Amino acid sequence: MSSSSFTLRERLRYAFDNTLSRGTVALIGWLAIISAATIMVFGAILAATGLNSDDGTAPVEAMSFLEGSWQTLMRTIDAGTIGGDHGWPFRIVMMVVTVFGIFVFSTLIGVLSAGLEAQIEVLRKGRGRVVESDHTVILGWSEQIFPILTELIEANASRKHAAIVILGNKDKVEMEDIIRDKVEDFKTTSIICRTGSPVEPNDLRIVSIDTARSIIVVAPDGDDGKSEEPDTDVIKALLAVTNSPDRKKGKYHLIAEIRDPQNVEVAEMVGKDEVELVLVGDLIARIMAQTCRQSGLSVVYTELLDFGGVEIYFKEEPQLAGRSFFDCLLAHEDSAVIGIRPRSGPPLLNPPMQTKLNPGDRLILIAEDDDAITLSSTVARPDPAAIQLTASAPGKPERTLVLGWNWRGAQVVNELDNYVSAGSQVHIVADTDDAEEIIADRCGNLKRMQLTFDRKETTDRRVLDGLDVTTYDHVIVLCYSDHLDVSRADAKTLITLLHLRDISQKKGVGLNIVSEMLDVVNRRLAEVTKADDFIVSDRLVSLMLSQISENKELNQVFKSLFSPEGSEIYLRPIEQYVRLGVPVSFSTVIAAAASSKTSECAFGYKILSQADDATRSYGVCVSPKKSDLITFQPGDKLIVLAEE
Repeated sequence: MSSSSFTLRERLRYAFDNTLSRGTVALIGWLAIISAATIMVFGAILAATGLNSDDGTAPVEAMSFLEGSWQTLMRTIDAGTIGGDHGWPFRIVMMVVTVFGIFVFSTLIGVLSAGLEAQIEVLRKGRGRVVESDHTVILGWSEQIFPILTELIEANASRKHAAIVILGNKDKVEMEDIIRDKVEDFKTTSIICRTGSPVEPNDLRIVSIDTARSIIVVAPDGDDGKSEEPDTDVIKALLAVTNSPDRKKGKYHLIAEIRDPQNVEVAEMVGKDEVELVLVGDLIARIMAQTCRQSGLSVVYTELLDFGGVEIYFKEEPQLAGRSFFDCLLAHEDSAVIGIRPRSGPPLLNPPMQTKLNPGDRLILIAEDDDAITLSSTVARPDPAAIQLTASAPGKPERTLVLGWNWRGAQVVNELDNYVSAGSQVHIVADTDDAEEIIADRCGNLKRMQLTFDRKETTDRRVLDGLDVTTYDHVIVLCYSDHLDVSRADAKTLITLLHLRDISQKKGVGLNIVSEMLDVVNRRLAEVTKADDFIVSDRLVSLMLSQISENKELNQVFKSLFSPEGSEIYLRPIEQYVRLGVPVSFSTVIAAAASSKTSECAFGYKILSQADDATRSYGVCVSPKKSDLITFQPGDKLIVLAEE
């Protein structure tokens, strides 16, 4: 059929339909045109016929076109105007005009109502563009978002108008409702949600990534609560941001989580120098491997990573240029120096004490706030008489029991192998289908440990009694997060912990237990079991992502801090450094650690008598004042940066 076969009526109707499909504005336009045409037609009729409202009290004058149009308009707008008309011919004409007006304005009201509802629905869908700058964007929606939000809100407390924008695959209103339930206080931060995909360029424009201060990419939840390929989702989001055809000219500040070490290279190729990667599996595995051997270490890590207490800062101190690192350790009353950030090259944590601070170098410090980092001339001088250095006990083989299993399990075992002495043993008990196969595939190159595995139910009391758990040096409880949701996985962990606590009490033997939790609320419930440490794995990752979003340089510090190479955090017996039972200043403790054989950097301590007191951070004190006098007792620990 050729285009010439269409009739004029069909063409006009097609054009009219297309115009109506453009929405509310087009409908209002058509109503306005029809109304104007009708008013002019009836105005012309009144002017041509001379009809007027004749009440018999005054001579009737013929209406002009302008006056006729005005009278028609009044009756179109207000149906009650017709009540004052006189003369049946005029009344009949005005009745027609009034009925038309009722039709037009009722239609207009309906159109406006429908248009308003449509606009509200658009707003509910979260498709409006965000007009913000210097804000934080979170790409992806998962349970991990809530601790990130909490920490960023705390970090933004000093900013008057801060904003966090979330682009997730859920309904905007649903996301906002969940956030209001999970986050107690927004303080000065506005949280804005938008519905969309992090891999769609048009959706990325909605959240204004070009004007964002930082962009955090998290693995989004799937339909069943877990993403089947979390790393793939993250890498695709990085690719969408960095390779957008209309991206900004400057560099983005991207922070992303990667689970599998094999995907790091691909993520780095995509993000180049614009992305800071957090290797989630390695991070949690290293923390658990270190923490299971050192009670209280998880509290230290949490103190350093959250925004509620002390944090890690970089600061240049020109007055200390040319001084040794040892001199820098005692230069601040309220801050703890832990390393040097050279002008070029990676950060140096716990460098040799004679290392010089060069002009332009910055100190790496732990402090409550950057404003609190000030040089002080009143720092208490070390008391050599209180220093009492003794050698640490030689390492011996250790027995570790692992209860439960998830995708981090193999990494935990491999990391533990880096810390224990030769001849150590690790026994894994878990009730999962793939654990034994994964262990055989990924844990076959252990150098210092002998590994054994049993498939049994870890919540069964008979199984735990048969394991004789009190004979183990360390117990690690992993959650079954691969196949269970957060609540059920944490519930199994809680049951296991309660059994372990009961066994410990009945046998009168203390257990060194480290457990993994997914929900911080369940972590509080688990405190009744009095396990030594709780690793809320997703929260620790979220804390690190939040810290790096505020300062990308921190990622290099964290990589060094959690790496088996170089200096790491240790809790050492205090009697290896100073005399017990006498008051000593913390500057004396710092000097003692610095002058030890392994040249250590002290930045806190743990008091054994406060280990069960949550209000006192379980006895952990990070970055105390140098002049504080502490009387240490047997069992107290010194928190140091040192090489094993």
